This record gives sequence, C-alpha cells and structure tokens, in this order.
Amino acid sequence: MDFVKDMKAKAKSLKNRLVLAEGTEPRTIRAARIILDEGLASLVTLVGKESDIQEIALEEGVDLLGINIVNPELSPNLGKYAQAYYDILHAKEQAKIAKGAVIPNPVTIEKATKDISHFLRWGAMMVHLGEADAMVAGAESATADVLRAGLGIIGTAPGSKTASSCFVVQTTDPRWGVDGALIFSDCAVVPEPTTEQLADIAVSAAQSCREFLDVEPVAALLSFSTKGSGGDTPVVLKVRNALDLVKQKAPDLKVDGEIQADAALVPSVTDKKAPGSPIRGQVNTLVFPSLEAGNIGYKLVQRLGKAEAFGPFLQGFAKPISDLSRGASVEDIVVTAAVTLSRAK
Repeated sequence: MDFVKDMKAKAKSLKNRLVLAEGTEPRTIRAARIILDEGLASLVTLVGKESDIQEIALEEGVDLLGINIVNPELSPNLGKYAQAYYDILHAKEQAKIAKGAVIPNPVTIEKATKDISHFLRWGAMMVHLGEADAMVAGAESATADVLRAGLGIIGTAPGSKTASSCFVVQTTDPRWGVDGALIFSDCAVVPEPTTEQLADIAVSAAQSCREFLDVEPVAALLSFSTKGSGGDTPVVLKVRNALDLVKQKAPDLKVDGEIQADAALVPSVTDKKAPGSPIRGQVNTLVFPSLEAGNIGYKLVQRLGKAEAFGPFLQGFAKPISDLSRGASVEDIVVTAAVTLSRAK
C-alpha cells in the first residue's frame, strides 16, 4: 500500500474543511496553499491576525486567494464561541461541585471570552461546533498545549477517557500486517498507561487500523510475557487485565494478550507460546504496554528494518485533530492534514 497516496485520495473524496490553528506560522501558511491547491480540503482556515498572515505570506511567496482567515478577536463568532466555552467549563465545575469540590475562582463569561481567543482553543471550538471538520496544529506549539485544547473543548470519543496516538509503520515485507503496514500504539502521548487507559488505547488503535489500513483490526496487547510466562508482576497483570476490559468495550474485536511480539507475529511461535490464539498470523495492530516500549519499538523497526513511520497521529478524540512535531516540514503538515481530514465523517 501507499499510505500517503491513499490518505490524500480519501481526503480529496470527502471534501472536508480544515482549520490550521497556527495561522501565522510560515510553514503552515505554505502548507495551506498546497492543501487547497491539491483539493485535500474544500476549505482551509488560518487562525490569526489578517495583517500578520498577509505579511508572512508575502515573505514566503504564498498567494492567499481562496484561503479563509479568522482573527478571533474580531470575529462575529466571538460571542457564540465564548458562550460555548463558558458552558463547557461551567458544566465541568458543576460536576466537581457535585462531588464536594470547592471552586475558588468560578469561570465567568469575560474570562471565557478572553481564553477562547487563543488560537488553539479557537481552532478546537471550530471543530467542536462543526464549523471545521478537522484541526492540525503543533508546528510551534507544545504537544501538551494541543492536547489540552483538544481535550478541554472537543473531548474524547464516546466510551473512552483517554487520548493517545499511533504510528502507521510501513515495512518492506508484505507478509506483515496489511501489505507490510501495521499500527503501533501508543508511541507518543501516555507515558505509563493504567489498565483502563491501556484498554482505551487498544480500542482507539483498532479504530485507527480501520481508518488508515481499511481492514478489520487484529490486535496484540504486547508484553515481555506470554500467557503467564512472566509471572504475575504488576506490569504483566496490567496488560492481562486490560485485555479483559477491551473484550468488554469491543466484544467483536479480534484481540489477544498478554503476548510477546514474536508470539503475536510469527505463527510457528504463536503455536508454541499461545496455542489457539485468535490472532495467529493476522496481527495488524500492536499495542505497547508503555510509551517507553512503544517509542523504542517503532524507532527500532524504522531504523533497523528500514521501515517508514508515519505519525504520530492522535486518536481517541470525539472529532479529528492532529499534533505536529515542531520540526515538521511543509510536506509533513500537508500529509498530516490529509490523514486528519480523511478521518472526519
């Protein structure tokens, strides 16, 4: 498979609307032009002061024709967005009060108006209110800030409390996964997932497999132990218990764990270590027990196995948003935008 080509083709067919929250960032402005020219989005919005964006576009040699520009402080939607943000924050405060918490500085409409004008929150609110279908940011913002805006306004998908990430790892051997492509998760967001978080990550990774690889997921919850071979240590029990939760959350998902990587991937090893496993020879989604394991794992495959690693792509949100590396190239932004747009229904 050609992951980038496939995602661009899907984005073109869906004609979704994209908001690029960091509208004054030079690479983002250049990417916006390409995204619109390639037809990856029906509308591209840059968030920021129009004069600043125009000045940078001139320096970069970018024609802004057809690109939508929104300055939150001058937008006619400011009142509506502020009220929506106030309602979200107020509801959260009321939930805390119901549990006995004291809120020393309750949210006010004035504070909500000021805070929603921040470019990341504005972009997230556009997606939340259905005025954009997907958001991409992170070229000049920390991952934590992008996540905070997304979680605070868009929230997580129904049935999940965990935002996480995945990579699409394209190997050179078509025997693995789907023509050599597999989902690796979580490799970028949750350092030490709890049992519940690991289960959420597995279900989200399965959905990412459907969206990115266009097949039904077959997932392995990885460990250094296979079916008790590592004893009942806390890290093994976490994976084992997560499997039980995954089966409750997604009873139709083909999944197994705790299982070592070789037992998950190689049928002859599966037969020895986990005979009768439902995932034998079919795995396309690898779920790692920790961020440390996932990050090391994908980079080893990428470098030693000469594989391509696309991502990280955020998952587990109610609506699609993506985070960028601050070292992202213009092409990285374009590809991430295509992937994010392809997920919007």
